Formats: sequence, C-alpha cells, structure tokens
Amino acid sequence: MTLTKMLTTALFSVTVAVSLPAMANKTVAESADQVSPLLPGQMIPEVSATNIDGVSQPLANTLAGKPTILFFYRGGWCPFCNTQMGQLQGISDDLKNMGYQLIGISTDNPEDLQKSLKDQELSYQLLSDFDSQVSQAFGLAFFTSQKVTDRYLAKMDLKNPLQKNAAGEERLVLPAPAVYVIDKTGLIQFQYVNPNYKTRLHPDLLIHAAKLAL
Repeated sequence: MTLTKMLTTALFSVTVAVSLPAMANKTVAESADQVSPLLPGQMIPEVSATNIDGVSQPLANTLAGKPTILFFYRGGWCPFCNTQMGQLQGISDDLKNMGYQLIGISTDNPEDLQKSLKDQELSYQLLSDFDSQVSQAFGLAFFTSQKVTDRYLAKMDLKNPLQKNAAGEERLVLPAPAVYVIDKTGLIQFQYVNPNYKTRLHPDLLIHAAKLAL
C-alpha cells in the first residue's frame, strides 16, 4: 500500500472513531471515544502551556509563527508514549529539515518533563499541561473510568489533580493521544487522534502528512 493510501486510511479510521466537533469548548469528555478534537481548517485555540522551567505562556507564543508538529501524549509513565517519543526523535531531523519544530505536550509536571528529556535523550521541546487546559481547548481531554483512575493512582506516582465529572465523581483526566500539523499562521493542516492509546501514528505517515502540508 502506498503512503498516500495509508494516510487516507488513517484519516478515515480516525474520523469514524471520534465525535466530529464544531469547535473547541473547553470541556472534558466522559470517555476517550467521546472526545471532539479540533479538525484541519481550524485555528489553534488561545490557551497557555508551561515549559520545563515552570514558565507559563500562550501556546501561540511558543509556536512563534513556525510550522509545528504538536503531539499530545499521556505522560512519561506511559510505555506507549515513550515508544512514540523515541520514534519521533528518530525523524526529528527530517522534520527540522522541512522547516518544522517538534513539540510534545502532556499532563506531566515540568520536573517529569525534564526526566523524559534526559532519559530518552530528546532534542525537541516538551510542554506541561498539568491541569489539562490545553487538551480541553483542543477537545482531547477525557475522564478515565473509576477503575482506571484507581489503578493508575495506586501503581504510579501520578501528581495530576483529579477533576469532578458530571456525576460529581473525582476522576483522572488524560488527553487522547494526538498529532497535529500546524502551519506558521496557527492553522491546523492535519490531525490524527485515536481513542485507543495503544495505537499511534506511524512516523512515515507523519512525514508524508508534513510534506503535504507545506
């Protein structure tokens, strides 16, 4: 199968897997398969994120008018996320040569981001969305189930603040893993979102999407 056909297939599978949004509304979905992510043709939202030094600034300032690959991952505690981060490091030079900057964002705090950068020897930037405001603005945030919340908190040293869902139950909020290709004006040219956190966009498909977006 050609890369173009693979990309088309990937786009189709994502479209049928998630709810189609009208616009970002800063809400948290009740489950991963109910998220309503921003789509190509929409602008990035006005929201702030925190860098590894603990400094918060508008996301638009961080992108600084540069073509950007922005990917959302759950955290450095997630083995699937770590695999993805390593794969993206492997194509980081290719993306840079095309003029893109690569930025990852998760609910990890700045200290944990620094650990990921060191342990994985990453050359790209990581941002903290500790309170899930960015993932909400992109329509990616969802409540984990009570079972998952309890299991994650018991097995891992997560410092993420719990949030109350519609039923008043305190749950862990995570982002559905996503990849966005954003042009220098802040316009989304491509997105890949999959409620199944074990399935990530193949690096070759991202390279192809990035080329098409130029």
